[in-house]
Amino acid sequence: MARPDRSPAPRGGASPEPRRGRGRGGVSGVSGAGRAGGAARRGVRGSDASDAADGGLAPSVERTYSVTSTATRSSTVTRVTSTRLGRVDRGRRTARRLVRAVAGRTRQTLRWLGETVTPAGWLLAVTVVLGAAAGLAFGWTLGWIAAAAAAVLLLLCVPFLLAGHEYRARLVLARDRVVAGTAVDADLRVANVGRRLALPGVVDVPIGQGLVEAQVPLLMPGAHHDDRLTISARRRGVVDVGPLSVTRGDPIGILRRTVQWPEVQTLHVHPVTAAIPSTSAGVIRDLEGMPTTDIVSADLNFHAIREYLPGDSRRNVHWKSTAKTGRLMVKQYEETRNARMAVVIGVDAHREYAGEDEFELAISVAASLGLQALRDGRDLIVTTSADDYGATRGSSVALRQLSTRSPQTLLDGFAEVEGGETTSALEDVARLTAQRHDLLSIVFIVTGSQLTLDELRAVAHPFDDSQPVVVRCEENAQPALRRAGRMRVITVGALGDLGQMIARGALA
Repeated sequence: MARPDRSPAPRGGASPEPRRGRGRGGVSGVSGAGRAGGAARRGVRGSDASDAADGGLAPSVERTYSVTSTATRSSTVTRVTSTRLGRVDRGRRTARRLVRAVAGRTRQTLRWLGETVTPAGWLLAVTVVLGAAAGLAFGWTLGWIAAAAAAVLLLLCVPFLLAGHEYRARLVLARDRVVAGTAVDADLRVANVGRRLALPGVVDVPIGQGLVEAQVPLLMPGAHHDDRLTISARRRGVVDVGPLSVTRGDPIGILRRTVQWPEVQTLHVHPVTAAIPSTSAGVIRDLEGMPTTDIVSADLNFHAIREYLPGDSRRNVHWKSTAKTGRLMVKQYEETRNARMAVVIGVDAHREYAGEDEFELAISVAASLGLQALRDGRDLIVTTSADDYGATRGSSVALRQLSTRSPQTLLDGFAEVEGGETTSALEDVARLTAQRHDLLSIVFIVTGSQLTLDELRAVAHPFDDSQPVVVRCEENAQPALRRAGRMRVITVGALGDLGQMIARGALA
């Protein structure tokens, strides 16, 4: 009886091989592969050594190692590749790094010279070069004297740049919104946060297109200097205050250094406004709202009776009709909406206005009308033309609607309105406003003195269903009222004339 084979099975689930295959022949086979691999490696190393002995003429040498191991259960192949640069490539890389470093240093030096040397300093530098050249070439004593004097001046100005400025500057506006023609105070604090003495300097405060300078005295470490500036807001607009910059240099203005802080504050200069009477006087349709064609289940204006549908309120059941028909009948109403007021402003400075003062008068008139409408609790719409630089005149209409959420946001919008020659025509702005906003009870069209009566009729034509009122601003003109059909034309020569005309019944 043959005894069963109790030898352990190989791991990994591989099928066992016959015992005769595990003799020396199998082991010698693996050793032979290893010796072959070693021979291959020695051969590659020998090739590398021979190439290196050639003087490094080849730019790179690639060495590949292949190791193969074979067993009864698995096989693994590993490949390693490395590259060695030749001396020529290393020289080229070093040269490129050196060129980049020199170019970077050169750009930094030129930038520093441009920021430090003033035009007077460059004149002295040119004097040094030309004077020395004239002295060497022609033996001119005067050239040497001029070169020496210019060089001495440059050297005397250098110590004023050696002491670094470690300033910290801050500007705080008392208010960020003012009315045109007034002023606002600003508190400036400059502190020396360094450990060394800070030489005197000048703080430049850009205010719109202007510049305000504040002198900073000698500051000890940890000391600060406070100054109060007065910013005059003469005209309406949006003014950027900043960024602050501290300039340090010599007394004669040859060399200078500037440190800048990027913080910029915005100052809104609102237009001048005047108190006017309520614009609701004489507008009858504003008392109870305006009915529309939209049908709702509950409102003031009765429309019709229809059969009850699931979801209708039982409070709208019309019981008499229900008794006659034997079915539940409910009432329908026309939706009533509160009437709205619109202010349309023309901003074509070339076609509509005789000058800049007349345009500012129109902005003040429109702002006064808008503020009074918000005080009356009316639904207000303010539209104007926006600049469209990419299109020719008449090819498109750019409409801008100002925010009317609050008086402050409305005045901020008026502060940003600018006149120009690339804006859309007032007639196009009025037509687009009428298309986008319906159910307007009264429309104020504010423009200048250059439009004729026929042109004003064309502007007011889209608002025939409303009450169009044209406010014609003509500087120093006598206030007047003119009627042309439903359109009324009010001429004002000053801002105070608007309230007087409305009080006299111009809207009645």
